[in-house]
Amino acid sequence: MHTLGTAAAGTPEDPFLWLEELDSQRAMEWVLGQNARTEAELFDDDFAATQSEILKVLDAADRIPMVTKRGDHYYNFWRDTRHPKGLWRRTDWESYRQEDPAWEILLDVDALAEAEGIDWVFSGAQMLRPAPGAEYARALVKLSPDGGDQVRVREFDVPSRAFVPGGFDLPVAKTNVSWADADTLFVATDVGEGSLTLSSYARTVRRLARGQELAEAEEVFAIDESHVLAYVSHDSTPGFERDVAHDVIDFYNSKTYLRCGDQWVHLEVPTDVGVSLHRGWVLFSPQTTWTRDGATHIPGSLVLADLEEFMAGTAVLREIFVPSASTSLQSIDFTAHHILLNVLQDVSSRILVCDPAKDFALRSLDLESPLHSFSISAVDDEDPACGDDFWLTLTGFLTPTTLARGTVGAGKDPAGAAVPKVVKSAPARFDAADFEVSQHFAVSDDGTRVPYFQVSPRGLALDGRNPVLVNGYGGFQTSLTPGYLGALGPGWLVRRTAEGRRGSYVVANIRGGGEYGPRWHRAALRENRHRAYEDFAAVARDLIARGVTSREHLAATGRSNGGLLMGNMITGYPELFGAISCGVPLLDMRRYTRLAAGHSWIAEYGDPDVPADWEFVRTFSPYHRLDDPLPEGVQYPASLIWSATSDDRVGPVQARKMAAKMMEMGVDSVRYHESLDGGHAGASDNKASATMLATSYEFLWRHVAR
Repeated sequence: MHTLGTAAAGTPEDPFLWLEELDSQRAMEWVLGQNARTEAELFDDDFAATQSEILKVLDAADRIPMVTKRGDHYYNFWRDTRHPKGLWRRTDWESYRQEDPAWEILLDVDALAEAEGIDWVFSGAQMLRPAPGAEYARALVKLSPDGGDQVRVREFDVPSRAFVPGGFDLPVAKTNVSWADADTLFVATDVGEGSLTLSSYARTVRRLARGQELAEAEEVFAIDESHVLAYVSHDSTPGFERDVAHDVIDFYNSKTYLRCGDQWVHLEVPTDVGVSLHRGWVLFSPQTTWTRDGATHIPGSLVLADLEEFMAGTAVLREIFVPSASTSLQSIDFTAHHILLNVLQDVSSRILVCDPAKDFALRSLDLESPLHSFSISAVDDEDPACGDDFWLTLTGFLTPTTLARGTVGAGKDPAGAAVPKVVKSAPARFDAADFEVSQHFAVSDDGTRVPYFQVSPRGLALDGRNPVLVNGYGGFQTSLTPGYLGALGPGWLVRRTAEGRRGSYVVANIRGGGEYGPRWHRAALRENRHRAYEDFAAVARDLIARGVTSREHLAATGRSNGGLLMGNMITGYPELFGAISCGVPLLDMRRYTRLAAGHSWIAEYGDPDVPADWEFVRTFSPYHRLDDPLPEGVQYPASLIWSATSDDRVGPVQARKMAAKMMEMGVDSVRYHESLDGGHAGASDNKASATMLATSYEFLWRHVAR
């Protein structure tokens, strides 16, 4: 039986603490009973039809198989009806360009699971750089036994398509690993007492030689147990080989060290300045205003320096990108001779290309698709034949994803790029001809304009009677951007109410996210958390004020930190919503740090064990806000609270307690459902994902599409 500790000192006794006994007989009997109740109500013919349509989308054979190039091959992981656990496979470029590529199967996870009697979930592969002129031959394959964050790491031989007999094999744990060389690994994992942080991640890193027992491996790096995690990576880029150590203090503070001889040398910048290395450069991304050598760099900017000069104290820092009030840098990548920047402008994508050979000039790639998302990444910056090639993906709420390939510096585009040629296009999964996408701005309580996207039928009657589903997240600097609604289309948009109305979908870009960079995120940290919830409520009010919907027809959904958002909508704004789906959530903020990874989120929410912090954390702890009286005449919205037993990041226990407490209070419209595997994603294969989505959509539709 697994437990999460006792009640915090000085807090009232929790009558539902027994539900934190993760797999006790009493707790699991409650879970199975709630599952049976929910399924008996929801799992009918309408549910089966919705689930089937969603599964067709997830299993469709004509999806784009996204690939990663290593050497001459393009690697892909694929799930479908015949292979629910998936295939790790590869092909070559000429084959990949064809409508039906010829794939070489490297690992059949379904066959492996059957042979070993373990429901393995593929969690990625890390390949060893080969000797010059040789093909990639070895990989570290990560396999989760239940879809959670804990993985077993096993050495795999690509040519023979088999695990290496007597090769590296690390037991199931929350493990970070890096090839140091062909016979050595850097391993950050659980090696017994004192090796983990309070956040349940590795505190120490060991250098493990082939044939050596993990317990005997030399410890090469360690951090304080109050920090989040430690890891060491080896950069094997030819000519720039080095070892880099990372002390992740919290989500927004870290220290980076470079191995120089026998010493770890700290790259001296404030801990809230992100550090990354690329060849001879060091790049910085400040989270707050950073002043160095008389120059001030604002949050969200990208700053670059020569690494050797920086280590010697002689570097001149150069600003590559400076955000405006409406832009933010989302990610960067490197071709052989250029830097690729993914930028948002009012949550729509722009692609910038930086040319170091022209004094780091920035130019925009000529792409015009408002209210869409682009992403750009290098194909293989070390391959002389295609070092400046890039992948470009385009997607939108109603626009199926397209994958194109282009070359920087090979054409007459304003950014010096050849016009990308389409490689693969996914077909439409539902009829979107009568739908349209628009962007609106709601005004939050403090006057901040909050953007949101709306996907609705054309000519929508603004009479407040349309079923609307609003999605939000608002945390950890995560941006919600336009993406094709392949599953939500058949699951929500094209359904019709009894009077013939179809569904609408809204994405709320609230503070706490990264849509406008660090300032947007930091505006809702800790004691300012309420701003994220005020923003979401403002979007709901704006939809109602515009006549798009009304309380009776407005549903909301969110997962993880978005589940905490939903908990605060249930308890703080019940007058705005008819139904809510609250997935894999944080809800009891008095005890969230006692979850497996909970301690790592203190920088986001505050520390409930510090009295001054608990004063504000209590204000957004839904489990405790249930004790606050409801406004007269207001009832809680119908609420589906759902989770997964095997979630080793957030876990199911807070969701269980919230549902149980609401039921004990006599709230008859709350339901609970718990997947027995699938980890924090809530599903370990496409069928489980379809079931999870259909359960949520069906519950919400029945309550607001009347």
